[in-house]
Amino acid sequence: MSQALYRKWRPRLWDQVVGQEHVVQTLQNAIRGGRVGHAYLFAGPRGTGKTTSARLLAKAVNCLAEDLQKRPCDHCANCQGVNEGRFLDLIEIDAASNTSVDDVRDLRDKINFSPSLGRFKVYIIDEVHMLSTAAFNALLKTLEEPPPHAIFILATTEVHKIPATVLSRCQRHEFRRIPMHLIVSHLKQLAEQEEITVSDDALTLIARQATGAMRDAISLLDQLASSGGSITLEMAQTVLGTATNQLVVELVDSVIQRDPASGLERIHSALDSGSDPRQFTRQVVDYLRNLLLVRLGNADQVDATAEQRTLMAKQAQAFQQEHLLETLKFFNAAASEMRSGWQPGLPLELALAHAISWSPAVQAATPIQSAPSQTVVSQPAASKQSRTPTESEIQTAKSAAKSAAPAVIPQSDQEELNPKPKLDAATAPVETPPADASLPSQGAIRENWPKIRALVKRKSSMVEGLLNSCKSINIRDGVLQLGYGSPVLKGNMEKDTNLQLVSAAIKQVLGWDIPVVCVDVTGKGGQMQSNPEVDADGMVNAALNLGGKIVQKE
Repeated sequence: MSQALYRKWRPRLWDQVVGQEHVVQTLQNAIRGGRVGHAYLFAGPRGTGKTTSARLLAKAVNCLAEDLQKRPCDHCANCQGVNEGRFLDLIEIDAASNTSVDDVRDLRDKINFSPSLGRFKVYIIDEVHMLSTAAFNALLKTLEEPPPHAIFILATTEVHKIPATVLSRCQRHEFRRIPMHLIVSHLKQLAEQEEITVSDDALTLIARQATGAMRDAISLLDQLASSGGSITLEMAQTVLGTATNQLVVELVDSVIQRDPASGLERIHSALDSGSDPRQFTRQVVDYLRNLLLVRLGNADQVDATAEQRTLMAKQAQAFQQEHLLETLKFFNAAASEMRSGWQPGLPLELALAHAISWSPAVQAATPIQSAPSQTVVSQPAASKQSRTPTESEIQTAKSAAKSAAPAVIPQSDQEELNPKPKLDAATAPVETPPADASLPSQGAIRENWPKIRALVKRKSSMVEGLLNSCKSINIRDGVLQLGYGSPVLKGNMEKDTNLQLVSAAIKQVLGWDIPVVCVDVTGKGGQMQSNPEVDADGMVNAALNLGGKIVQKE
């Protein structure tokens, strides 16, 4: 049985570790200066060299070379014993299968025995976050004050699950994802030594699929090499289930052109050809990220040919920046939702639909539709009641109007001189409310709700549809609450841009600068706004929500 490439080519010296120079340099300096700690914590993504660095540290502290600069030498008996897995003083523990407190107690009982061959007994606990709380507590004292001959190295991919009491007792080293160009360079050297014929484009694809994990990249290369023959880009795409870049480019073009039929056709073509939906979505996200970098003036950070850069620049300029950001968010969310979805392609299709139907929201400072400039602001009702214009004032106003003099015309004569055409709710200009308008009220909202929805529909039919699905409209403590019986509808509506659009419409119609929030009324009997004559906070509306009907109203 042949040995896997990632095991065969595991680094045996510090210089062979790729992409973790900040960790390697620190550990080398500790060995050279004789300042090796008693407990280390290696944290970072999978396949970035945590266990490999832990073994190298174990080799270095037990190496027999006289020169500290050359440890590990990889030639002495102890180094060879570590390489071959027969060095008794290196104990590797898989915390995923040894999670109980009894396992830790067994380790604590044996740790006091002196090393058999080397100077130190090194305990490497992999995936340490899998230990139970009781096991962590049992390990604390030993971890804080181990015997002089013991060194602990904890490795984890989820450092947030490690108790703070454990973190405070360890020297923490963060391992980073390996840059793609370093992965490509390392794979090229490995392929030459293994006599594997692979194209540069295929190596780039493998490195991109590895997402910063060197072990994953080597495993993918090993998988492709086992198929026999040279490895080309087309062959790698077929084996790995990735779609061609052309389909990704055409899908983005469909979003730019707002063509849902073409976009769905590209998605189905990719899936029908055997592409993995989640992987295809990742490719779309990666491409959209490159477009964003180009749009923001960082085209040098994009790994692409000159021809691809030209195409990306053209598409990036065709996008509105906000549209590009929202499209990237939609597809990135789709990639995450595909983990548990029973229909893998559905999140991808929904992301396309959202991206195509997206429209810029109205800024809060910009009115939705201003009234004609010649419209005169109505006088407050209190002023009209306190003072009636005299005959001489009316005659003066009429004369001023005829001579086009800039005189203020009372409201009654303004209507006679400039009669307003009758317009429907969707097109009629809305007069700005007086400065001393009444405070927000439930009745005013119900009466003017059709006008508010009409104004919102001018800017976004999708937001108007969400308003139509609203189950209740209430005012609580100066805040307008829109009640929804579906968490999905509530989540779509409570985006900042949508709420700003509704707030701007309310301000244009009623003059209220009132904040708008969404609430969940599932099972709470939200007050329906369908009957504006019923008080939303009254007992009649509560009875209606419990299934009652109005049979007589006096």
